[in-house]
This record gives sequence, structure tokens and C-alpha cells, in this order.
Amino acid sequence: MKEKEARCTFTLQEQKTRDRLVKEIKEWLLTANSINSRKHRISALKLFYTFTIKQPLKFKYIEYPRADKKLPIVLSQQEIQKMFDVCENLKHKVILSLLYSCGLRVSELINLKWEQIDRNRMVINIIQAKGKKDRQVMLTSSLIPILEKYYYQYHSKNYVLNGQFYEKYSKTSVLNVVKQLAEKSGISKRVYTHLVRHCCFTHMVESGTDLNLIQRIAGHKSVKTTAIYCHISSSLISKINSPMSMIKVNL
Repeated sequence: MKEKEARCTFTLQEQKTRDRLVKEIKEWLLTANSINSRKHRISALKLFYTFTIKQPLKFKYIEYPRADKKLPIVLSQQEIQKMFDVCENLKHKVILSLLYSCGLRVSELINLKWEQIDRNRMVINIIQAKGKKDRQVMLTSSLIPILEKYYYQYHSKNYVLNGQFYEKYSKTSVLNVVKQLAEKSGISKRVYTHLVRHCCFTHMVESGTDLNLIQRIAGHKSVKTTAIYCHISSSLISKINSPMSMIKVNL
């Protein structure tokens, strides 16, 4: 009888300890300063209990928090033009041209090979991009003379952008080019490589390009992802007629 009571007491204490531990863990998760930090903590916790504690179902009911959806502040076409105006280096001009004219991701840019540029069909073939998918983007006619001049001056053989010490250009170098051009042109907004991609598709929406075509060019799995460019287009918003326009106000 005493052994049974002792066992019950031990089980009760053990349960209280577990409950307290679970509570402390949940409170620890909530102390994360950002959504991404909380996601990382939850992932680490679930992996720990799956492989170390051997209790994979322990925290399975804790859901990953949804990330805050913040719309990027894109550049206007005038600001993009300023970046081209201050760009004197030919390789830098090629970098900005490919990012903006095709909406390339930086990884797609540095992995781009000459053989992927099809002048006969006026397309650029993007091979094994995000999600291991191939797609095609438009080859703008104004881009051809820039690429030709660059090819004869730099003589890059395999990749379009060759590095100084390596065969490929680096992501960091591309970012530095974009940031320096923005700074040189006097743009106060935060400018980064992926923002140029946002600018490309936002300006295409503003010029009336069909959203389904943009989806194909961007390589988005769902058109819902592409629809974000309708939300960040200040040009489209500024053209909306407010109901106030039908009201007469005497001054």
C-alpha cells in the first residue's frame, strides 16, 4: 500500500514537473523578438524532442506563427533611371539591366550562362531556378547591344558574369553594386537586389501587362503571389477615383 502511494506521489510530482517544463518552454517561445526567431525556436524544439528525447508528438500542436506580410517600398521608374544614369562601369550596367529587365533573382543572375540567351527567339532560358523549375523570360532588344559590348570587353566564356578571382560573380558583389548605384543616385530608400525584381514586376503591372504572364515570367507557383504587385503599385492606387470626387465642397 505504501509502495503504491509512493508511486502515485512520484507520478504526481513527475507530472507537475513536466507541466511546469512545458509552461516554461511555451513562455520561452513567446519571448522571441520576431516571427522568424520564434519559428527557429519551435523547429529546434521539435527536432530536439523528436531525435533526442524520442517524443516526436510532444509539441506537435504548437503551430508555427504566420509571418508578418510587409509590402516592399519599390522604386519609381524615374529612380531606376537615375541608377542607370550614374552607372559608368559596363559590368555594373549589365547587372542592373538583367535584374530590372528580366526580374531575375540574384542566384539566377550569377548562374546565368551565355548559352541560355536565345537571340533568335528573344528569350532568356532560366535553368533549374527556385523549386528546380525551368522558365523563360523576355530578352529586351535594348539589352542586346549592352551584352555585346560587355562580351567583347570582358571576354567571359561560360558564365555571363565572371568574378575577379572565381568563375562566377558573388551575391555579395551584386548587392554592393546595387547599393552603391542607389547611394550614388541619391535614393534614400533601402535598395537591395530583390527589390529590383519587385520593381520590374510592379512596373509591368502598371504598364498593363497581364498578371498571368507576369506569373510565368516571375516563376511563381500561384498567381496569388504575383498579385502582391497590384498592392504595392502606387501608380494604380493613385488612379483610383475616391468617392470624394463626386462631392462638391463649398469653401
